[in-house]
Amino acid sequence: MAALGKIRSKGLVLICIIGLGLFAFIAEELVRSCESSRNDQRQQIGEVLGEKINMMDFSKLVDEVTEAMKLQGQDNLNEAQLSQLRDGVWQTMVQYKVVANECEALGLTVTDEEVQNILKQGTNQMLISTPFVNRQTGRFDVNTLQQFLAQYKQAKTANPQAAQQMETVYKYWTYIEKTLRQQTLIQKYQSLLAHCLLSNPVEAKMAFKDATEESKVEVAAFPYSDIQDDKVQVAESDLKAKYGELKERFSQYVESRDIKFIDIQVKASAADRAALKKDFDNYQKELAEAENPGDVVRKSTSSVPYLGIPLTKEAYPSDIAARLDSMAVGQVSAPVENTFDNTLNIIRLIAKQQLPDSVQYRMIQVGGNTVEEAHKRADSIYTALKGGADFAVVAKNYGQTGEQVWMTSRQYQSAPSMDKDTRNYIESLNTMAPNEIKNIELAQGNLILQVTDRRAMVTKYQAAVIKRVIDFSKDTYRTAYNKFSSFVSANSTIADIDKNAAKSGYKFLEMKDVTSTQHGIANIRATRDALKWLFEEAKEGEVSPMYECGDNDHLLLVACTKVHPVGYRDLSDAQVKEIVKAEVLRDKKAEQIEAKLAGVNSIAAAKAKGAKVQTIEQVTFAAPVFVQTTGASEPVLSGAVAATAKGKFVSAPVKGNAGVYLFQVTDKKQNASKFDVKEQEARLRQKAMQYASNFMSELVIKANIVDNRYLFF
Repeated sequence: MAALGKIRSKGLVLICIIGLGLFAFIAEELVRSCESSRNDQRQQIGEVLGEKINMMDFSKLVDEVTEAMKLQGQDNLNEAQLSQLRDGVWQTMVQYKVVANECEALGLTVTDEEVQNILKQGTNQMLISTPFVNRQTGRFDVNTLQQFLAQYKQAKTANPQAAQQMETVYKYWTYIEKTLRQQTLIQKYQSLLAHCLLSNPVEAKMAFKDATEESKVEVAAFPYSDIQDDKVQVAESDLKAKYGELKERFSQYVESRDIKFIDIQVKASAADRAALKKDFDNYQKELAEAENPGDVVRKSTSSVPYLGIPLTKEAYPSDIAARLDSMAVGQVSAPVENTFDNTLNIIRLIAKQQLPDSVQYRMIQVGGNTVEEAHKRADSIYTALKGGADFAVVAKNYGQTGEQVWMTSRQYQSAPSMDKDTRNYIESLNTMAPNEIKNIELAQGNLILQVTDRRAMVTKYQAAVIKRVIDFSKDTYRTAYNKFSSFVSANSTIADIDKNAAKSGYKFLEMKDVTSTQHGIANIRATRDALKWLFEEAKEGEVSPMYECGDNDHLLLVACTKVHPVGYRDLSDAQVKEIVKAEVLRDKKAEQIEAKLAGVNSIAAAKAKGAKVQTIEQVTFAAPVFVQTTGASEPVLSGAVAATAKGKFVSAPVKGNAGVYLFQVTDKKQNASKFDVKEQEARLRQKAMQYASNFMSELVIKANIVDNRYLFF
């Protein structure tokens, strides 16, 4: 009881302690929650229709496409190609999400039955790029696909190792199938929109008439350029009124920036070039004397690997390939500079021979508990085959199919390196005669090869190439860095940079409407940090820190001169004002011209007023007429001519893009084209499909796209 009393006496203290403990617990969870939320935010690469796009999810899509391209023979993508690939993946993802959202509301879907019908037809272009193409017919074979899927499913449980080898092709197929479904859904949606724009025989007949009824006209043109701009008074009220008419032209859906920048590209000095030239003189001598040219190529750190086998010209850089035919076998070229890629180059041509570009072959892999056992087993197989044994039967006895496959030059000649066994294997296939059988000893066993066909004989070249960028030294870079760094420190405002850049030998350049979707500033690589500064931190009038970018060969300084937010660009914007003023000037010049044309009732009278007269033939409603005297296409003139009867003079001035026109139709006739209602309706339907595809841009605008890729790539 005494203890309970003591506790009661300290009740307030205990309540405070417990309360503080609970508060600390809640606060800790709140901090964790906020931190987790911030981490999620940092990983958001964008947003479509309110759906957050995670960086990891986007990267998976990019990886899928990259792997698909590898299977199609497009490997080792450079930075520019990767940027294009990411752009394509992003645009495809956005388009699909936007269309899928519309289709969900409409109840449009792609059923499994529809996909199966597409596979059975086998005509979709995507299917032709898969490994499931019948080589005899050149068409996609759904049966081959079904066999592969069944084998893969069986191998997953019965032979996991085989399943793992098949997994790359399986993933490629799942990517193709997914993409096929997405494309089909988009096509169904576009088709639905297109069918809202109907064509009929009456419309077809009118469209045919518009395209084939040709008029010959005499045109009296009064170009706006004949009136000097300073002879036209333009008031601020005129600009405001015209801006109100044209406001929708100046709608901006993506935020942009105007910038000024200095870009310094560090280049090799005279001393750097002399040092490299000295190295190349030594390489030339070593390459001429070397028994193994590959050693010299590796030592030189050449950008062109030496594989030691004959390759087609496609395997070599274009400047190297262009010189191979003019060289004799055994010749070593003198060092040659290529200004296009800024490299110094030496070539030693080792061999030149006619070899097949494609080889069909089959093989049996022979192994054993020891290498000796494998060699012995291979000898017996080779003897049996030479004695007339059936290749496929022998292969089956050793658990292999022995099927015939094709090898092309492109499959191996872009490899960064090649070991001795691979070189031996490829050389054998290239040089073996049809139906010849060969037993090749490898480090871990044997290969029994038989070539069954050779096609497309081409010239192949075995060349050792030393190709090195004429690069700057550390001292050269340090000198450029220190000089520019001093300039940046001494000039912290746009006004200062404007004033002093030229004195220091720098150009302060300008770019308008830079957006975050661009891959770099001024086409310079690796300017992500500068883009992040420009769109995350910069305010109008601010100057960035100095950035090192490009291939570690550029120094960059950026100044933000104007921020253009999403919305309407107003009349204070210089570009907008220029456009509006041009429109006002055109209107006022047209008014002046029209005022002096009162009472003009013939081409001769128009000419007396200063008109430039020309005859134009084959004017149709379907195409804008080009007026040579004003140098402009004038759709409004085409429409006016189509509505005017033969022989009539039109005295009501026609206001065009580049002038005011009067005209007389001197002849009007149908050309020799024959009307085919079905053909004309088909053309109208095709146009309708084009119109339907234009709706995509409207849907994308309304999808509130947020694109933060510049923060990651």
